[in-house]
Amino acid sequence: MVTKIAAGVIAVLVLFLLLSSFAIVNSGHVGVVRTLGAVQPSPMAEGFNFKKPFLDSIEEISIRLQKSDSAATAASKDLQVVSTRVAVQYSLIGAVAPRTYQSIGRSATVEANVIAPAIQESVKAVTAQYTAEELVTKRSEVKQKIQAAIEAFIDETLAQKGADGALNLDNVAITDFEFSSEFNRAIEEKVQAEQEALKAENEKLRRVTQAEAAAEERKLAADAEAYQITQASVAKAEAIEREAKALRDNPELIELRLAEKWDGKLPVVNGGNSLPLLNLDSITKQN
Repeated sequence: MVTKIAAGVIAVLVLFLLLSSFAIVNSGHVGVVRTLGAVQPSPMAEGFNFKKPFLDSIEEISIRLQKSDSAATAASKDLQVVSTRVAVQYSLIGAVAPRTYQSIGRSATVEANVIAPAIQESVKAVTAQYTAEELVTKRSEVKQKIQAAIEAFIDETLAQKGADGALNLDNVAITDFEFSSEFNRAIEEKVQAEQEALKAENEKLRRVTQAEAAAEERKLAADAEAYQITQASVAKAEAIEREAKALRDNPELIELRLAEKWDGKLPVVNGGNSLPLLNLDSITKQN
């Protein structure tokens, strides 16, 4: 009976020993091996792995793409208060995970102690280089400078912790700029003033264009009228010249013209019964 109990105990111990001799690391993670609390330099790959029973414990570290979202408040170059929200996508490097865990901690600790301070300091340093208006109009340039500042801050921090290259920064996005209500009101007033000025300028241009068009129309009408008068004068002068030439060349026409102008009345002569003669020369002289 005792032998059977002892055999059962031994079987249970052997089974427990076997179960404690392997570990399974989930996909997207690496295992940090701690032997009696001491971190081993080599990470454990995902999947099935052997370990020292009762001595080794495994801490899983995610190497998937992660996101850290943080807001930072800073003063712009023109002393406007700007609240900037920055989203950083990053991933931990599996090969360096043991050193990262040893010197900094898990992913949440890395985010809180490395990435968040990097965002805060970088946003403040870059924001101070631009006016509030430039932060909006030069958004792409600002983003590049913030990303470069964050990368430099993280690299320096990791180097100080002896975990160089522990983190890969994939992307930095400025998700929002928020300004004070006074600044927003000033921007609205400025935009409104610019719109009103543009409207006034357009109205002025429209009136000038209309006035110029009307003046040009009057000029064209005057030119046309002057041309008609000139042509009529030339035609009349030519007609007079032709008629004068015809009269010079044909004296009989003068008598014809006189006859055409005679009203048919004979001169009145007192005394005598004879009819007076029509003296063309006297009529010619009178005309």
